[in-house]
Amino acid sequence: MVNNQDLNDKRILVVDDEPDILETLEELLEDTFVVDPASSFEEAVSFLKNNTYDVAILDIMGVRGYDLLEATHTLGIPSLMLTAHALSPDNLKKSIELGADAYIPKDKMVDISLYVEDVLLSRQDKRKNNFKWYTKLRPLFDDFFGEGWKDPEKQFWDAFDKKHLEPQ
Repeated sequence: MVNNQDLNDKRILVVDDEPDILETLEELLEDTFVVDPASSFEEAVSFLKNNTYDVAILDIMGVRGYDLLEATHTLGIPSLMLTAHALSPDNLKKSIELGADAYIPKDKMVDISLYVEDVLLSRQDKRKNNFKWYTKLRPLFDDFFGEGWKDPEKQFWDAFDKKHLEPQ
């Protein structure tokens, strides 16, 4: 759980087409944050038009997550991509290129408040992208994607690692 007083009552838009995922995310976040759950692209767009958000958590599949990411990025809302079915090197790279502040596998959502905290504190400290999440999850990506997963986009990942990977 997030303990930083500066983060209390921040408003989060959570978008996922799976009701059980939305419910779980609400339960994980509601003690610290104000959570608006949306189960569709249209509902999320309505929330974005009518509210101000400190962060968004977006599913990739089923809710047009990349379209929502472009919208939140345009609005200056830090966004975390949360995925199970779209967990791939291509989707990880695309999320980063489109401005995602984090890319979190759904099986790691139990720690979602920690990832939200990292993103919010980095923005608070005027750092647009803080990729602590990548340092934490890189071993998982290496295991899940397999040896050589970065090879097809070696130049991109070498530059990314050099700029963002925290020393272990």
